[in-house]
Amino acid sequence: MHTTLITAEALQVLLNSRQPPLIFDCSFDLTDPAAGRALFEDKHLPGARHADLNLDLSAHNAEPGEGRHPLPSRKQFADWLGAAGLTTEHQVVVYDRLGAHFCGRLWWMLKWVGHEAVAVLDGGLPAWLAEGGSTEKGPSVESIKETDYPLRDPLVNSIGTATLTQRIGDPKLTIIDARAAARFRGDVEPLDPVAGHIPGALNRPFSDNLMPDGRFKPAETLRAEFNALLAGRDAQGVVHQCGSGVSAIPNLLAMELAGLGRTTLYPGSWSAWCNTPGTSRARS
Repeated sequence: MHTTLITAEALQVLLNSRQPPLIFDCSFDLTDPAAGRALFEDKHLPGARHADLNLDLSAHNAEPGEGRHPLPSRKQFADWLGAAGLTTEHQVVVYDRLGAHFCGRLWWMLKWVGHEAVAVLDGGLPAWLAEGGSTEKGPSVESIKETDYPLRDPLVNSIGTATLTQRIGDPKLTIIDARAAARFRGDVEPLDPVAGHIPGALNRPFSDNLMPDGRFKPAETLRAEFNALLAGRDAQGVVHQCGSGVSAIPNLLAMELAGLGRTTLYPGSWSAWCNTPGTSRARS
């Protein structure tokens, strides 16, 4: 079972096995939401299905205080997985074209509904192509046998705005913000109505987890970097956030790869926080 990362080489072996994995292409562009589907149809891994961040992995018609990419209900998501043909026995592999920027969302959500056998393709589509992996064009046309995917207990932890608000100042809490440094400081804010960050948060841009080729850094490197950032704080008290709960997940995954445990996600992130009356904001 692959539960964190899978290499392109290992995926090639799995695709040729008696039990090939279910593959999801999570390509997306925050500035051009239609681009993800176009990228998928231009080139994707054999047999892959497309998972759209807006249409498939987020709730619709949510209130501003729920963030830009609020989670659907677990039941709604389980129904979508069943429509995609997922069974509890499937190994799932998720990927995109930007490391784990978008596919990390689906990795986390699968664990949120109790499916542990899901892994991120390390390095994404570029790594697959570099290993000579084949691709397909056009929409996924493979016939799908729908299933009744069962909800199981969550395998990940999450926290909402109300609870996080009450815990600000708790010495056992450490918030790590995965946005770029300029957004964290409040110098710029291209997506949300308010600039800044949650008071007391530390900044680690999600791209810091990756090597130049888009693959994750070695576990020992990640561990050293996170230990330096935490400076003695308990890793199990970490809550990850970003703009809308998507790019925070590479930090969460990196901590797990580093052997620091499976930490907590704030799905609403800054987009929920800054749209909630009464929350405190900081700039630096």
